[in-house]
Formats: sequence, structure tokens, C-alpha cells
Amino acid sequence: MPLVSIEHYENFPVASWLCPPALRPAVAAIYWFARTADDLADEGNATPAERTLDLQAYRSDLHAMAAGQAWSPRWARVFGALQPVFRQHGLPLQLLDDLLDAFLQDLHKTRYADRLELLDYCRRSANPIGRLLLHLYGVSEAEALRRSDAICTSLQLINFWQDPSRDIPKGRCYAPASDLARHDIGIDDWLRGHEGPASQAVLAELCAWARELMDAGSPLVHQIPGRAGLELRLVVQGGLRILEKITAMDFATLRQRPALTTLDALPMMWRALRMRRPPRLSLEANA
Repeated sequence: MPLVSIEHYENFPVASWLCPPALRPAVAAIYWFARTADDLADEGNATPAERTLDLQAYRSDLHAMAAGQAWSPRWARVFGALQPVFRQHGLPLQLLDDLLDAFLQDLHKTRYADRLELLDYCRRSANPIGRLLLHLYGVSEAEALRRSDAICTSLQLINFWQDPSRDIPKGRCYAPASDLARHDIGIDDWLRGHEGPASQAVLAELCAWARELMDAGSPLVHQIPGRAGLELRLVVQGGLRILEKITAMDFATLRQRPALTTLDALPMMWRALRMRRPPRLSLEANA
């Protein structure tokens, strides 16, 4: 499972040198499908209405491709690369559709009432990526899928808590209203970027939640063999490294954004190589 790109299409792996060569075209085709949809939803100066129409047209081309029909020339390279992958690997269309649902949701929903609402968004914006990659690797066990979902959701949440300084100018608040209310913070205060002990306490709790999910999903690295398993370890360690950076700045991310640098590569690799299987509970312990 290739290395995560935290800089553009959040938490999406790209086909790096650790990806098995036979799967690089498939991973790249899925990446460009998602990356293009992300750009339609978030880049440039189009209005929300124009973005909605673009994403609807993009979905129509996706369904035409899946049905073996002609698609528009607008995204010919994207769907030209995706079609053979879709056919060869039998990619689940629903997972690709879920990604588009999440991009469309971002155009009109900028507030989340509670963590369950945010998890539902992550189910469509992040989890399909892990499931698509597991599909390519022929991994379909229920436990592996649950762990993949936990990792992907954690990475999406980490991106949210890393990125308030980018989301606030767009009027987006991913911190659940219920969490903010416990600390007497209004959404308008959050969107004004007012930092202080209360906002830092909220982010500390939200980062702890993301870490719990990552810990729950990380045993998946021992289910994925070879170079793909090593790269998944780096995905996990990259997310945890961002959490460390947020912690080191006392959770003050409303106005500044921590990021990974080349200096983080060595400790991430060291920790990736040292990841150990969790101990098995004995029968006596379960009795």
C-alpha cells in the first residue's frame, strides 16, 4: 500500500518505488481519478454551483466507463487509464461513487454536529481509498477491511486537525459542534481563528481520538506482505508524526500548519521497521 501524500489529495497513496511494479498503473489510475475530482471540488475560482455540475458530469463519465460506453472528451486521459484497471481488477464502482459523494458534500456541508456525522463523511471521503488498494492486493477479510477503515479515517481526521488554517478561510469547520460546545466554543469563534486554551483543549481531544483509531488499525501492517506492507507502515508513521508535530506546537493549528519535511523521513522509517505485532491474548486471559 503506497505512501500517503498529505500535501494535496489528503491521505491518498501514490505509486512510489515501494509499490509492486505490476500494480503501479492501477494505483496511479485510481489516484488520478480521485485527484481530478478533488481539484474539481476545491481548486480554481468556480462557484459551488459550477463545481456541482462538473462533479455530476464527472460521475456520468464514470458510470459510462463502467458500463463500457463512451465518455466525454473532457477527462479522456483519466478514464482512459481507469477503464482497463476497472475491468482487469473488477474495482467496486460503489467505492468510486462514494468518493464523489464526499466531494459533492464538501460543496454544501461545512459544519458537523457530532463525531458520528464526521465519521460518516470519512466513510466516503477516506475509507474507499484503503478498500480500493486492499482490493488490488486481493485482501478482503473483514478484519483487514475494518483496520483499513480505521487507518484511513484516522488519516483524514489528522488532516483536519492539521489544516484548520486552510479550512477556516473556506468557511469549513470539521471540529464537531458537540466537541466545541463542551469547551464553550462557538463555531463562529472557531471560524474567526480565535486560539486559546479552549481551542487547544478541543484539538488535544480530537488528536487523541485520531491516535486511538490509528492504534486500532495499525495491526493491518502485519497482514500486508512485502514492500506494500512496508509502505503501509510508513503511512501509519506519517500520520503519527503529524500528530507529534501538532502536540509539539501545543495544538495551536488554527493559524499555522505543521507539515512533514525530509528531516522526518529517517525517524519515520526507523519506527516503521520497529513496528511489532500486538501480543496475542492467552486462552486463560480470555477465560
